[in-house]
Amino acid sequence: MTTAFPKRVRLVEVGPRDGLQNQARRLTTGQKIRLIEGLAQAGLDYLEAGSFVNPKWVPQMADSDQVLRGLHRQPGVTYAALTPNLKGFERALDAGATEVAVFAAASEAFSQKNINCSISESLTRFEPVMEAARAANLPVRGYISCVVGCPYSGDVAPAQVHSLAEQLLAMGCREVSLGDTIGVGTAGHVDRLLSQLTKTLAPNDLAVHMHDTYGQALTNIYVSLGWGISVVDSAIAGLGGCPYAPGAAGNVATEDVVYLLDGLGIEHGTNLEQLVALGEDICAQLGCQNQSRVGRALHSMENQP
Repeated sequence: MTTAFPKRVRLVEVGPRDGLQNQARRLTTGQKIRLIEGLAQAGLDYLEAGSFVNPKWVPQMADSDQVLRGLHRQPGVTYAALTPNLKGFERALDAGATEVAVFAAASEAFSQKNINCSISESLTRFEPVMEAARAANLPVRGYISCVVGCPYSGDVAPAQVHSLAEQLLAMGCREVSLGDTIGVGTAGHVDRLLSQLTKTLAPNDLAVHMHDTYGQALTNIYVSLGWGISVVDSAIAGLGGCPYAPGAAGNVATEDVVYLLDGLGIEHGTNLEQLVALGEDICAQLGCQNQSRVGRALHSMENQP
């Protein structure tokens, strides 16, 4: 691990997509739009606004085209969408997405269970998406799931993640987000993973997407910052959950990451007070508990007599 933290971190807000797609209660299109617009007003400049997967599998994202079309957009803000195939890409482009994302898994077992194909087959499926994105001059972000552990096959070797990240970047992804999908990673896991990847990849090729199932997300992000990683995925109020550990926390909360960055003196450009209010509001709409410890603490302090 290096000792020089980045001076500024870009937060990738995944709550409107990754956070909402696991929620039992569905928000209306208008509620989603208000959430995304509120996040932009709070200073977040990269927002996952939706997902163009088959609505049969992810019904919570069925209105992503309406959401993207209905937004009052802020200048300088990226409104991204997940696009697993060419049809999804075409829908996202037509709806006005300004960046798209493809997703692969570092585990063969997870790839088969999640997208019904092998890792190599998933990369082949991405080729027409990458070609279409180049033709449309639209950036593509790559996601890798299960970079530390798989719910079906256990530990994942850093070399496997390294190979997949190199392939996604070679295909044209502008950066690759490393996802600890089931949140089993520790500081040691992340240190070993990034030690492997940075042998050939630059820190600005990579982002981290840490889940907090075992309470290690902030620690893992801290280790990543030490390796020079300057892009961190997070979700307002820790929305998302973990489908492989019922009742466990999922995505790391944006509010908690911001509090960490503030303590380290790292710039991020967001307003924590506004984020806390947004987190409380969206949890009330969803009827779920706010998973952000910082959000709960600051909200409790505000409401003390």
